[in-house]
Amino acid sequence: MTLSRRRLLRYLLGAGTGAAGLAGGAAAANRLGWIPPDHGGLFGLGETLTYASHRLLLSGGAHAREFTRADISRSAPVNGNPPPGEDYGRLEAGGFADWRLRVDGLVARPASLSLDDLRHRFPRRSQITHLACEEGWSYIAEWTGVPLASVLAQVGVLPQARYVVVFSMDPEWWDSLDLAEAWHGQTLLADGMNGAALDTGHGAPLRLRVPRQLGYKSIKYLARLTLTDSLAPFGAGLGSVSPELGYSWYAGI
Repeated sequence: MTLSRRRLLRYLLGAGTGAAGLAGGAAAANRLGWIPPDHGGLFGLGETLTYASHRLLLSGGAHAREFTRADISRSAPVNGNPPPGEDYGRLEAGGFADWRLRVDGLVARPASLSLDDLRHRFPRRSQITHLACEEGWSYIAEWTGVPLASVLAQVGVLPQARYVVVFSMDPEWWDSLDLAEAWHGQTLLADGMNGAALDTGHGAPLRLRVPRQLGYKSIKYLARLTLTDSLAPFGAGLGSVSPELGYSWYAGI
């Protein structure tokens, strides 16, 4: 049975009555791959309804608002510290010449990309967007880099892939995106900020920018991207470290 957009939305928002309505919404979301990895537990139903409703409502590729240079914030708060250990300091001292971004998993052509590769082999894009922190602070900045979609097209995403798992050089931090967000034109691998190279505090040499989601999805100090059909093998199987700390895997705004 094919569900109309209106009928599916009614299911997802709980307009169906009782258990039948919830079951119908869950079944429809499951068929479309709209069940988030943190769908279990006390808040699982809410997580599922939020994620599935956003995926339905934003299915046309809606964009986050982009601003003008006059709107750029005077200050851009830094949250967290650079990766621990000697490796990051060594790479930083060498201007990140030896740094590489690995792209592997369910791809036809695994890659190891340098900063020079990203700056000269791929199309560049700049966007002035709002980074909203879940802890209450935010700022507007100009980000420059390579659309993640361009890298995915280069490596050849295999049909069974459903997620991109994003790893930081800081082993405590990782996250993941569904392919709808990964292919979105505003999702950026950023190496520049406000007209200069990305600085240490904001994630040099490369960070993810996901302007349609809260700031904690924009992982800093990138090291590796892995395409996968399941998030179960990673961490606690919840899609990122965030649900383990009390936040949602999907952080759409």
